Formats: sequence, C-alpha cells, structure tokens
Amino acid sequence: MAYDYQAVHALDGTIGAISERRANHLAVHRAMAIAVVMAAPGRTAEAAGILVANGDFEARFCGPGEWLVLSEVHAPETLAAELSIRLGDFAHIVDQSHGRVVLTLSGPDVARILANGIAVDLHADAFPIGRAANALCQHLPVNLARTGETSFDLVVMRSFAEALVGDLKIMSRSFDLSVDFATR
Repeated sequence: MAYDYQAVHALDGTIGAISERRANHLAVHRAMAIAVVMAAPGRTAEAAGILVANGDFEARFCGPGEWLVLSEVHAPETLAAELSIRLGDFAHIVDQSHGRVVLTLSGPDVARILANGIAVDLHADAFPIGRAANALCQHLPVNLARTGETSFDLVVMRSFAEALVGDLKIMSRSFDLSVDFATR
C-alpha cells in the first residue's frame, strides 16, 4: 500500500495573511535548509574553519563543537549532503530542515520585545550582529541570532513553533507586532 504524504508547515492555518506590515514584524520562513553539525572528537578547529569559510550557508554557535547551519542557497534535501562532503570525517551532520522552524523578528522595538521573555543581554555591544546563543524564550528552547541592528532570528523545534509565536505575540502586546509568512 502506498501513501501520499504532503509537507505542511507547522504554522499553516495558525497565522494568516496580514493587510499591513507594521514597524515590528515577525516573519515565519516557509522552507529553510537546516542541519546540526557536531565536530568529531578532537576536530572542532578543523570543522569550525570549514564552516566559517563558506558563504553558501550560515553556521550559528550552539555549544562547544556544535553548530546550527542554515541555508537559503541549498535545498533541504541537499544541505546535509553538501556539508558531509565538505566536512568529511571532521564532523557529524544531522538534517533538521523539517524538524525546526525559523522566525525573524525585526523592528525598532525588537530588543525590548525579546527582553520580555529572554534572559540574555541583547545590547549590541554584548550581543553583536552574527552572535548566536541557545536560550529560553519564556519556557521554550530556541537558538537566537542577531542578524541585523534591529533583527533577530529564532530557530525553534517544529512542535514548539505555535507556542513560540503565541508567546512572542504576548511579549509584544504593547509594541504593535504583525505576523506573516516571509516572502524571501
């Protein structure tokens, strides 16, 4: 017996199209290639060097010898294979494209919104552009990365995406937040 499965985004049916994008905006990415890379024992420096030297993807720090790799250039089906070729025996790669959701929070009040639920110093001197950290947003584990002066990416497990969007809406009640799927 054959089954016909269709990919459905974790937030389909939860958020709808908006009529107007506001100054503070939460963009939900529909498809992003995501992989977790864990350096082989004693090979952290080699793996880090290969990940940092590439422009086809972005490696975000998760912990010692561990990175979350995101790419809009590669398809979810090919990112893990490409990383395996580049990293060889220096690291182990696990595809997470269908298991995680990427959200981009942007706007003039983004640091103040996030301060309502994340216990990380988000001042630009302490958390500059390009910095990433694993953190709790309210009660949910996320990988938080500053992607611009007024924008942050939050990567969350698929099963927690709806709860995270709900928490972000509550955290931004006094800041006029719009939520929609990303167009890029």
